[in-house]
Amino acid sequence: MKILRNILHIVIHCTATPPNTTIESIKRFWKEQRGWGDTPGYHYAIHPDGEVEQLLAEDKNSNGVYLHNSTCINVAYIGGIDKAGKPKDTRTRAQENAMFNLIVSLTERYPQAQVLGHRDFPGVAKACPSFDVKTWLANYTPDVAA
Repeated sequence: MKILRNILHIVIHCTATPPNTTIESIKRFWKEQRGWGDTPGYHYAIHPDGEVEQLLAEDKNSNGVYLHNSTCINVAYIGGIDKAGKPKDTRTRAQENAMFNLIVSLTERYPQAQVLGHRDFPGVAKACPSFDVKTWLANYTPDVAA
């Protein structure tokens, strides 16, 4: 019998890497530098071309938000910093569209979940995801296929 997690938050992150960073190098960082073993920081990663890659099943905890991982689905776009390493919203339009569609899908599965940026949690002193999630969602207009 599969135990369902009580998902309270869909959390948006950036990887805080250049946009051309590979998932393999991010996983290596988590394992070797963070000591997380094979547990990723996110359930989903969004590539610059808009491809959504699932890194972990939703019924498992990822390492996205300290002390909140058991109640979160974590989504990240690859990027989030400028050439100097400072926080910057580097999302491509393809990433924005994929992110919006994934958020819609996740909120349909978890209607009780609140969509937040990583930085919106109490005590988080990070710029992640390098944009204001609530403002973006309130003003985002999805691309409509012709």
